[in-house]
Amino acid sequence: MKRIPKKIIIIFITAAVLLAASRLFFLKKTFSLKSKESSKNEKLILGFSQIGSESAWRSRNTESIFEAAEKNGIQIIFKDAQQKQENQLKAIRSFIVCQVDVIAFVPIIEDGWDNVLQEAKDAGIPVILVDRQIKSDPSLYAGFIGENGIEEGKKAAEFLCRKFSKPHYDNSERTGSKITPKKEINILELSGTHHSSVVIERAEGFRNVIKNHPEFKITATIDGDFLRSRGAEITENLIRTSVLNGQFRTDGLYYNNKKIDAIYSHNDSMTLGLLETIGAYGINTESTVIISVDAEQKSIDALKEGRLNCVVECNPNLGPILMELVKQIAEQKKIPRTTYIEETVFTEDDDFSKYTPRGY
Repeated sequence: MKRIPKKIIIIFITAAVLLAASRLFFLKKTFSLKSKESSKNEKLILGFSQIGSESAWRSRNTESIFEAAEKNGIQIIFKDAQQKQENQLKAIRSFIVCQVDVIAFVPIIEDGWDNVLQEAKDAGIPVILVDRQIKSDPSLYAGFIGENGIEEGKKAAEFLCRKFSKPHYDNSERTGSKITPKKEINILELSGTHHSSVVIERAEGFRNVIKNHPEFKITATIDGDFLRSRGAEITENLIRTSVLNGQFRTDGLYYNNKKIDAIYSHNDSMTLGLLETIGAYGINTESTVIISVDAEQKSIDALKEGRLNCVVECNPNLGPILMELVKQIAEQKKIPRTTYIEETVFTEDDDFSKYTPRGY
């Protein structure tokens, strides 16, 4: 048998290698195109941790985020922290394990987030703060979206100052019941969850205004934890203390035998608990100016009925803007460090016929 020359064998081997290489290149190219197309069609995944469902406002906040996610084709992995920071830390770590595209969460309190945020950063997952701020290195999170708590407190105080700045009427103005001018105006402050950023900001904004008016005195600040039950409990304790001291009266609430002239409540849930208890004990608060924050439908109804004087809106409908930020981050674009949502103020002087249903 005649032997095949080495030169021809080398040519055949080279041709075979080139053919195999070209086929491999074609397969890799095809696979690469398919992968790109596949990733293009995949939904973005957002890990979202909510602090709980303690109020109609909070429930609406969660609904808004889910509604906007569905409209934008974004999948949500949801965790309810049930008012516990340890649950929220676990939730964020579970999002990291799941390798979500973006993490968003409503921080219960300001402190204690550095370690978990560093873990998210190390995993290459950007984080957005929702509704509340934190005390952490700003490089550990992409940005914040929510309300301006300082402005909310400021608006509440500005209404109070206007109310007491000239001859005026209380929330039963239509009956002509006049408030007797006083040298000292005693304020009861119902505060929200201790160490939460929104509480600190609402208190700061309020005080920044009234500090220029020495007649205003914050007689007491009591932590109501943003809960309706706590608002009712605080009010009942004030009434019972007055009864035990033999100082019980039905012309208003008293603290250390001093009549409370104004109530500044950090949220509607606590306010509604307060109003409910006042009604149960037959307390007349016509001469008490009551200001609340949130603007749930029930507090707007109370405003219309003359049981509240002012409601500062805290807008829960953050979903649409949050989803835009999520998409921008997923495209590796920078987002603003702070995004405030638009809010308004409702007062006893408004034309109530122009109000539309709040939806929460």
